[in-house]
Amino acid sequence: MGYPASDANLHKVASLAQRLFKLQPADHGRSSVFERELNAGEDGVEFGADLIFQPPSRFLVDSLLDNDDLLEGPPSSRHDGWHDLDHGYSNSTYHHAVVDRRKLSLEWLSNACDRIVKECASQLSRDELAMAICRVLNSDKPGEEIAGDLLDLVGVSAFEAVQDLMLHRKELVDAIHQGLLMLKSDKTASNTQLRMPSYGTQVTVQTESERQIDKLRRKEEKRYKRGAENRVEDDLSATNFSSLLRASERRSPIEDLFGHGQGPNSLAVTALPQGTLRKHFKGYEEVIIPPTPTAPMKPGEKLIEIQELDGFAQAAFRGYKSLNRIQSQIFQTTYYTNENILVCAPTGAGKTNIAMIAILHEIGQHFRDGYLHKDEFKIVYVAPMKALAAEVTSAFSHRLSPLNMTVRELTGDMQLSKNELEETQMIVTTPEKWDVITRKSSDMSLSMLVKLLIIDEVHLLNDERGAVIEALVARTLRQVESTQTMIRIVGLSATLPSYLEVAQFLRVNPETGLFFFDSSYRPVPLAQQYIGISEHNFVARNALLNEICYNKVVDSLRQGHQAMVFVHSRKDTAKTAEKLVELSRMNEDLELFKNETHPQFSLIKKEVQKSRNKDLIGFFESGVGIHHAGMLRSDRGLTERLFSDGLIKVLVCTATLAWGVNLPAHTVVIKGTQLYDPKAGGWRDLGMLDVMQIFGRAGRPQFDKSGEGIIITSHDKLAYYLRLLTSQLPIESQFISSLKDNLNAEVALGTVTNVKEACLWLGYTYLSVRMKLNPLAYGIGWDEVMADPSLSSKQRALVTEAARALDKAKMIRFDEKSGNFSCTELGRIASHFYIQYSSVETYNEMLRPHMNDSEVIDMIANSSEFENIQVREEEQNELEMLARTSCPLEVKGGPSNKHGKISILIQLYISRGSIDSFSLVSDAAYISASLARIVRALFEICLRRGWCEMTSFMLEYCKAVDRQIWPHQHPLRQFDKDLSADILRKLEERGADLDRLQEMQEKDIGALIRYAPGGKLVKQYLGYFPWVQLSAAVSPITRTVLKVDLLITPDFVWKDRFHGAAQRWWILVEDSENDHIYHSELFMLTKRMSRGEPQKLSFTIPIFEPHPPQYFIRAVSDSWLQSEAFYTISFQNLQLPEARTSHTELLDLRPLPVTSLGNRTYESLYNFSHFNPIQTQTFHVLYHTDNNVLLGAPTGSGKTISAELAILHLFNTQPDMKVIYIAPLKAIVRERMNDWRKRLVSQLGKQMVEMTGDHTPDLMALMSADIIISTPEKWDGISRNWHSRSYVTKVGLMILDEIHLLGADRGPILEVIVSRMRYISSQTERSVRFIGLSTALANAGDLADWLGVGETGLFNFKPSVRPVPLEVHIQGYPGKYYCPRMNSMNKPAYAAICTHSPTKPVLIFVSSRRQTRLTALDLIQYAASDEHPRQFLSMPEEVLQMILSQVTDQNLRHTLQFGIGLHHAGLNDKDRSLIEELFANNKIQVLVCTSTLAWGVNLPAHLVIIKGTEYYDGKAKRYVDFPITDILQMMGRAGRPQYDQHGKAVILVHEPKKSFYKKFLYEPFPVESSLKEQLHDHINAEIVSGTICHKEDALHYLTWTYFFRRLVVNPAYYGLEDTAPEILSSYLSRLVQDTFEDLEDSGCIKMNDDGVEPLMLGSIASQYYLSYMTVSMFGSNIGPDTSLEVFLHILSGASEFDELPVRHNEENYNEALSKNVPYMVDNNRLDDPHVKANLLFQAHFSQLELPISDYVTDLKSVLDQSIRIIQAMIDICANSGWLSSTITCMHLLQMVMQGLWYDKDSSLWMLPCMSSDLVSSLGKKGISSVQQLLDLPKANIQTVLEGFPASRISQAYLLTMEVPTVFTFQDLQHFPRVQVKLKVQKSDTDGGTFSLNIKLAKMNSNRKTSRAFAPRFPKIKDEAWWLVLGNPSNSELYAVKRVSFSDRLVTHMELPSTPTNIEGMKLILLSDCYLGFEQEYSIKEL
Repeated sequence: MGYPASDANLHKVASLAQRLFKLQPADHGRSSVFERELNAGEDGVEFGADLIFQPPSRFLVDSLLDNDDLLEGPPSSRHDGWHDLDHGYSNSTYHHAVVDRRKLSLEWLSNACDRIVKECASQLSRDELAMAICRVLNSDKPGEEIAGDLLDLVGVSAFEAVQDLMLHRKELVDAIHQGLLMLKSDKTASNTQLRMPSYGTQVTVQTESERQIDKLRRKEEKRYKRGAENRVEDDLSATNFSSLLRASERRSPIEDLFGHGQGPNSLAVTALPQGTLRKHFKGYEEVIIPPTPTAPMKPGEKLIEIQELDGFAQAAFRGYKSLNRIQSQIFQTTYYTNENILVCAPTGAGKTNIAMIAILHEIGQHFRDGYLHKDEFKIVYVAPMKALAAEVTSAFSHRLSPLNMTVRELTGDMQLSKNELEETQMIVTTPEKWDVITRKSSDMSLSMLVKLLIIDEVHLLNDERGAVIEALVARTLRQVESTQTMIRIVGLSATLPSYLEVAQFLRVNPETGLFFFDSSYRPVPLAQQYIGISEHNFVARNALLNEICYNKVVDSLRQGHQAMVFVHSRKDTAKTAEKLVELSRMNEDLELFKNETHPQFSLIKKEVQKSRNKDLIGFFESGVGIHHAGMLRSDRGLTERLFSDGLIKVLVCTATLAWGVNLPAHTVVIKGTQLYDPKAGGWRDLGMLDVMQIFGRAGRPQFDKSGEGIIITSHDKLAYYLRLLTSQLPIESQFISSLKDNLNAEVALGTVTNVKEACLWLGYTYLSVRMKLNPLAYGIGWDEVMADPSLSSKQRALVTEAARALDKAKMIRFDEKSGNFSCTELGRIASHFYIQYSSVETYNEMLRPHMNDSEVIDMIANSSEFENIQVREEEQNELEMLARTSCPLEVKGGPSNKHGKISILIQLYISRGSIDSFSLVSDAAYISASLARIVRALFEICLRRGWCEMTSFMLEYCKAVDRQIWPHQHPLRQFDKDLSADILRKLEERGADLDRLQEMQEKDIGALIRYAPGGKLVKQYLGYFPWVQLSAAVSPITRTVLKVDLLITPDFVWKDRFHGAAQRWWILVEDSENDHIYHSELFMLTKRMSRGEPQKLSFTIPIFEPHPPQYFIRAVSDSWLQSEAFYTISFQNLQLPEARTSHTELLDLRPLPVTSLGNRTYESLYNFSHFNPIQTQTFHVLYHTDNNVLLGAPTGSGKTISAELAILHLFNTQPDMKVIYIAPLKAIVRERMNDWRKRLVSQLGKQMVEMTGDHTPDLMALMSADIIISTPEKWDGISRNWHSRSYVTKVGLMILDEIHLLGADRGPILEVIVSRMRYISSQTERSVRFIGLSTALANAGDLADWLGVGETGLFNFKPSVRPVPLEVHIQGYPGKYYCPRMNSMNKPAYAAICTHSPTKPVLIFVSSRRQTRLTALDLIQYAASDEHPRQFLSMPEEVLQMILSQVTDQNLRHTLQFGIGLHHAGLNDKDRSLIEELFANNKIQVLVCTSTLAWGVNLPAHLVIIKGTEYYDGKAKRYVDFPITDILQMMGRAGRPQYDQHGKAVILVHEPKKSFYKKFLYEPFPVESSLKEQLHDHINAEIVSGTICHKEDALHYLTWTYFFRRLVVNPAYYGLEDTAPEILSSYLSRLVQDTFEDLEDSGCIKMNDDGVEPLMLGSIASQYYLSYMTVSMFGSNIGPDTSLEVFLHILSGASEFDELPVRHNEENYNEALSKNVPYMVDNNRLDDPHVKANLLFQAHFSQLELPISDYVTDLKSVLDQSIRIIQAMIDICANSGWLSSTITCMHLLQMVMQGLWYDKDSSLWMLPCMSSDLVSSLGKKGISSVQQLLDLPKANIQTVLEGFPASRISQAYLLTMEVPTVFTFQDLQHFPRVQVKLKVQKSDTDGGTFSLNIKLAKMNSNRKTSRAFAPRFPKIKDEAWWLVLGNPSNSELYAVKRVSFSDRLVTHMELPSTPTNIEGMKLILLSDCYLGFEQEYSIKEL
């Protein structure tokens, strides 16, 4: 076997092989293949003639191989047959170039030894003797000594034999060397993969068994080969003669070609095409491979004509007649299917067009309704090089421009903003860039849109960058599976051997999607020459290199072709060009190069002379050009043009040309294959990618029959390049090397959360494909494969090892026990900034809170990104000089140290220094490419750690690197393109900093820099320099928490050129004493904001005892050096609220039994036997006394029952008094109603009414009710006129639920009604008992004081006294943007369900309706990928189907099938109650709901997940935090008292807020008053009701409020410095005065000397509960004849619509709506709530389809609000006596009720079954309104409708309504027929006035209801009528009366006293809900 292997080893191998064989099915067909293959080489049978073709299976091992075979089978024979990769040529054809075999060979030596042994009876055997002779012959001794040694060996008797040996010593030594080389090549062919010929294009067969045994053999060999490297003697000692003999006889066309370079490049070649020639020359050798002839067209193969494509697709192929062969073959699959595709084809075969076809297929799918839906898809094209990306971008954007597609490049050089990304349909990017983008969850929205991923040059997998492609593909494939969306992957690659595995990795179906084309498909066949220089002397080698290169170029020129010479550095281009010109002079071949005969020569020469590049001009004379990336763009373009026009014959260029520019030439020479790679820190070989790309430029498709590619390399690399280019290098995975970084990225992204998922993720990589096929290459032993064929434990080991390392570096938290990963900030930063794991370890070690500049630079220099940079002797002088000239900071370690060198280059980059030596230039370029992101990452790390000094320091350096300006230089250097260096230098020398310059005048600055005009310039640029002003208001919330309202005022001139679209500022709050940052946020200042008012930010910060002297708020620009603003928060005279939180202890009492109520009826109300501890402790006070009570206890502790005790007490003592129960939310009201209706009402026989926006009870109901349940607004509206409403004064008990909501937006109303009720009770001297219920409070004392609660009635329990204990988990998530952040929380939410509550009910709270849907869909998807899609559902299929049939909401119907419910205000009541019932009965396990559910419905769950704590505030146009009370309420829903031992809450928050929530969820929150902001409306109401007549009354009124209580306790919160009485009273008096003045300005009240009185507008505001701003706006905008359009604008401008949410991106929907509605809106303000309200109204009237379901619910609330606003408008018009405006406004109300246009639509449309045909048909018969139809007799109606069959009408009906009916008389019954009888009477009392008697009667005898028929209005409404008395001729209005009646009504109206204008006076009857029901009666006729 080539070395003495021990028997034991061989037996072990054989037994392993047998065990392997047993894993495979016995198939003797395969074994015969194996035998023949072993002998194929010797027989010369056509190789592969009778193979049985089968797809490769994993390991094939044969039964024939038992031990003997293994020992006998010649191991090297397997390399005898040269298998051709591309065609099945038979072996015999290879021998035409064989050198004549010598007679004297080792065979002869063997025979001679045989004779000697027989004759001389030698002790040695034949082979041993022969081996010994070989060693002697091969030694370096002189001839005589060798002869002596030989005689010693064979004995004197064989003297002739020794003579022969000495004579032919040279031939024998050659033979020995040949044999050794052969053996060596066998040993080093570690990566060989034996290939069969490929028939057709797709089928390959591999016999894996040989490969595996080969590998084992090599493994054994390695052990023996330790010492022997290249010394032949050693090799001989380790070889046996028989194998040497056989090896020496293997002759082949490329017999001793194999180089023996070190490392992976020393590979054997296993196949070269037919006709290969080999020539030896002095010092080098040449292998010539002839071009592969183009394969002929197969029968039936045809090219696809371009006109066969769709119309839109032809546009992209303008100028093409047809596709080429390759494109035509794959066209069907690419263009008509969605298959993933892998195309392996030679360079230049038109793979770009294949990508184009795939793109067109994708575009075709989004081409609907005649236009392209661009926002539905993105296409990503991943190209390996920036240069290539640029080329692809320009090519594709040009070709796709007819389709209006935007193609943009996204690489390190070309960044795209978010908007640009949104507008782009096709993104061309590099693998790394796309990896960075998909790593961030904030860009999920982008990757979700990707529908097609094209990966160019997939064979990059073998490169060290291959790991990135693996990570990308794995991420994409997992996204496809998890989201179940289609992303098509198209892989394009050069011809590669292991294409089957790559196809498997890309999930390509080998039958349909895999295409493999060999080199015969090259459009221009390529002849290749490989030249290996064997000269060792450096100088001689270089000379030879130039000479060979020159000769090759001249050969090409002689044939009339152009040539390109590729070199590997910019400097080399000029050197080589010079050398070529010099050699041509010496050889007198200059004429060949020159091109003076070209017709345009003289013209072009002039153009060339203009160039600044001396080389370019000089070489042009000689017909030579140079091209590299360091040249100017114009020069490069010129050179390219000259070459393509043939004016330059030889172009010397760098490899970038091959990538970036499509310039072909006939001959391409690669001169040398060593290139300098700064990343590797030295020279490396030109990679396969580059060589293929460069050779791809050989041969011009239109002109040449063939092209020529010549590669000149060193002899030892020859074999490597031959194998590369005959594509026999299997591609291995490089993934393990970057496993840690990629694992961290997935964990940070949230797609991998535990070891199991990580192993799954690994299964999607190319690594897992290759690991199974070639385990040894990945360090997996044979025994491991045997034990675990699927290698799952190996994968697990890899993952665990990586996770441990990441955990150690603090990048993830890895819990070994559960196998869970959780991401840390550090890991996230590393992932987003692409920082390697090893660098993070370095930073963990070196980063400290205080470092100086040089230490920081040194730390950056230690990053592993730079670890390969080498220090070279020849660079030392230059580095020392640079350190002196360009480095302001000390260099640690000096230039001779690696890190010293890097830190010099970093400083050099910031100093913008210049470098001479080439290797330093590329090192510097490499460093500067990574510098910015490393510094940014370090800044983020310091910021997260909260270090003040280092954070600002690193931010300075981020900007220094971005701008290449040192922080200590003058900041105006940032305008260095506009300000001259001279000015800047002088400013620096004079030390004029910005502040000083700001204060100076222009002329002074001019004088300072000694250049007068410069002053103006400097001043101008000072104005562009971004400054902001900060001011802050600080209000203490508690003693340890401050609330800061920060105002940011921009103070500079915005210029797009400098400031772009937005400027980013870091807002940092820092405590310099303790060096800590308490708050940081990134603030975006847009151009629009910079013009407007100051921007306000609010946040909370902690404060500690003892107080630091001050905090600083800093705003630091993210991109401008020295641009920052300070604000100091001083704590000197900050008054903090007193710390007094007194909690009631929960006493250890025995629970009271229900019987202690002492009333049987009462006891039966409760289904439990004992009260809980809290109820027990409060029982006596509530049930047996009349004391006021404030009960603070956590949610879920039974406060409602405590309130019931007080109600029962009232029923016992004062049964005639009323209970009023105030609940802040409609939802709570509804819950109370349902609960009490079942118990109190039915069992105690009491009356109860509900008062909310939805329900307004009539007077009788209110009078008779015992319990009134109301929202604060309703009660406020009713109790305002308490003087006239007796039932208000009959309230005996007021229960205020959730009174801690005083601090929320609606708190002021609560405050007012309590203050008013206490005021009323003091006036009427009837006591009202107050019961306040709340969560645990921080300042219960103040609340109690305000409610009049004494010591005995105050109970304030701790948050911890819950009946069911709660465990809370708070998890932070980063991500600037809200939606992606919510998205990234879905997986943790699912994980939380699986961990904490796999089977018990779960509530998930989200902030919006949209989020309920998205969250539910994601949960379903995660459940499905866990293979339990229905794990949340627990009801049988038939029950489910029955329930689904009742559900109306689409989304809900979908999610219910998976056991997940949705709950939000947008559902109708039926759906909502159905869901509540399903959840309460555990039929569904998960309920995703909006926050209202927490308040309204008592549905506790075991686990509550709060997903995000912000919601979008439409008014502020940004996301704001939920009030803490809401969060507590949501948490309170966790834990079900009857079932759970404890509840669980998981709160997912935005990372920066985590500490805030940790603090406040357990520390009760103080309640502050917000009355001050809403004082105007309440003061106005009290003035109208007569409570306030003077300023004193107002002051007295304020003392009743809670605001007054808090003002004294926490003055700083309300902007008051001190609480001394005189300061306090002047503060209040000023507040009242300001409020009065504002109200007077708005026309609501009138102030006179001693008091105030209400005006009409004020009364209307109070009556209709409108804001004083709204009525003031009405007052100034409504006129005598306002049009309908103006009324609509006024209506939507009401401040009641301020809160209408305009959610994210809704302005786009609004824009679309605005195009479809009749009235214009302001298109610049589409994100304004009022504009949206206007559009919603118009859409309602036009009956447009609303874009999303949110709009439907928004419309409901808008319509609901609008009724009272319109009624107020009618009152204002009527009070002003404007007839036409009044009537227009009434029409507007009718339009709102019916959803029709008054002026455009016929009132017939009110009928449910109306259709356009019917309207026009009735119109022809003269009927245009419902009124006319009603007046027709019944019989006539049928005749009118003849010709309209019932079916037609019912179909028309189907279009508008859901239930079909036939248009019959029934439909008309919906509408009333009103008959009016009038009579004028003279009134008796005051003489002369007339009154009008009016009798109204409804004529529909069988119509019972007075409900309005308004199907499009969301609420139930009763009909009402207006009687308007006016004179249409002069548009005067005298009187308006509003009436409603069920059957008939008699009423009267006073006529005006002056009867002069009775002429035109009319009485008009209008409906408030029907269009076209007007009746006019002239008074005169009476």
